[in-house]
Amino acid sequence: MSKRFDNTEIAFKVKSNYELKKAYYLFSMVASETLTTVGSFMLNKTIGIGLVKNMVKQTVFKHFCAGEDKDESLELIKTLNEYNVKSILDYSVEGKDSEADFDRTFQEILSNIDLAKKTDGVPFVVFKPTGFGSLDLYEKVQNNEKLSEEEQAAWERVKKRFYDVCKKAYDLQVRVMIDAEDSWGQTAVDDLVENLMQEFNKEYCIVSNTLQMYRHDRLDYLKGIYDRAQKEGYILGFKIVRGAYMEKERERAEEKGYPSPINPTKEATDQLYDDALAFILDRIDGILLFAGTHNEKSSEIVLSTIESKGLSTHHDHIWLGQLYGMSDNISFNAAKEGFNVAKYLPYGPVQDVMPYLIRRAEENTSIAGQTTRELDLIKEEMKRRRA
Repeated sequence: MSKRFDNTEIAFKVKSNYELKKAYYLFSMVASETLTTVGSFMLNKTIGIGLVKNMVKQTVFKHFCAGEDKDESLELIKTLNEYNVKSILDYSVEGKDSEADFDRTFQEILSNIDLAKKTDGVPFVVFKPTGFGSLDLYEKVQNNEKLSEEEQAAWERVKKRFYDVCKKAYDLQVRVMIDAEDSWGQTAVDDLVENLMQEFNKEYCIVSNTLQMYRHDRLDYLKGIYDRAQKEGYILGFKIVRGAYMEKERERAEEKGYPSPINPTKEATDQLYDDALAFILDRIDGILLFAGTHNEKSSEIVLSTIESKGLSTHHDHIWLGQLYGMSDNISFNAAKEGFNVAKYLPYGPVQDVMPYLIRRAEENTSIAGQTTRELDLIKEEMKRRRA
């Protein structure tokens, strides 16, 4: 395994000694599954209390989020950009399900496009499909169910939000990525995004979709859409991730009696992820790759392939991405070598971002070795600074 991600001085250069110690204590708590579960439950119940909200904002929120709004996030964007690490503002308000909420999110994303256009270090704008419409509606469309008059009107509004965001992105030449959803609504999303890529990606990749590689059908989907794109003359864009809804997917499949869409083992997911990287990197002129991963092996595959193929470290179609607050050893060391790297910067009111924060904590607990690796790197840097 390459040692390029081992330099802790580079990885944590932006963190003060105090911030490094806070990160150590935070990941120490996350390492305890029981503490994470109990703590998540308690935070959900008490986040409305002023003292609790302030405590959360100064600890877990500050570590994983950029701020409560865009203005709070700008200073962090500027700081990261000084180290060649770019930023993707991620409006991480979840669980909102009214038309007023969908319109509010839509306006927020339009505003983020304006910000990306005028701000150095913001190469992409991102949104979740369920920020623009309910998952139930995507599911009904995916299943070709007959929609009521009200539902049809709601679906037309969803399509218009997607289109208007991508059209504005195209007009301003700002790239936009659409996040993934649960499998029972993802095909409806895929169909929408494929049409938008076909319209707006003729000469330059503006629109990108997301593939969750813990699904066993995603590599076949990638190969199929690539063939269509080649025939119809447009460029693809894909963020490749392992996935975020595994347990929910398996439980629903068992409950409803259909085959699980999820790979049977983590090893199978890892292999499909790396196969997708290889497929795209062999066709990089026709596909933009955003490799969203905290896995050092997969990150090394991307960087070593760039080198072995003699591609530019600044190749316009190749990006590495990690979440803010995680895997700084990958982000900052790769950026130091001149590769394209971007951090996802979640933001939003503390109480509205709690579902995101809890998922981050639970994912860190469940991913074997992730938290241990973070702790080991932090301890190594603390030791180096004391020397």
